Amino acid sequence: MRKRLLGYGLAGGVLLALSVWSAYLAQARTPVSANLDFTLQDQNSREVRLADFKGKPLIVNFWASWCVPCQLETPELVALAQKYKDQGLTIVGISIDDTPEQVREFAKAYGVTYPLLIGRDRVDVGDAFGLRNGIPLTVFVRADGTIAERLEGINTKVWFEQQIQGLF
Repeated sequence: MRKRLLGYGLAGGVLLALSVWSAYLAQARTPVSANLDFTLQDQNSREVRLADFKGKPLIVNFWASWCVPCQLETPELVALAQKYKDQGLTIVGISIDDTPEQVREFAKAYGVTYPLLIGRDRVDVGDAFGLRNGIPLTVFVRADGTIAERLEGINTKVWFEQQIQGLF
């Protein structure tokens, strides 16, 4: 009798664990919509609404001019923006603490042609995209507005290409 109760208890525990794990996996697969309801200024003080990019694949990259990993990945982002622009992909860089002048200098030094926005003092924007552990942070947003992937740090051009393919 005791062994039978122990067996039922063990079986119940396993079923509970599987149920919790299944619920976790289902939640992890549930698409999360990107909050694009923000207006930021670009390096020339023009207002840019992130919501204007809805309906197109979008990469949002949080960076700063002093960030060495950001400096390393910028040429790759410039090349990817050029390669995929005709397919509708937009890359937007949001500087977390640079002034417009610093952003202009960075854009010139690195040949950045995609929009660079001023995110200084805009903790709300960083929070909306999950900026917590530092930069660079890159968020890949599908045309339907759901977040496909988040990258904290840098990765290879091949990895970026794979993520971009998943946006279309």
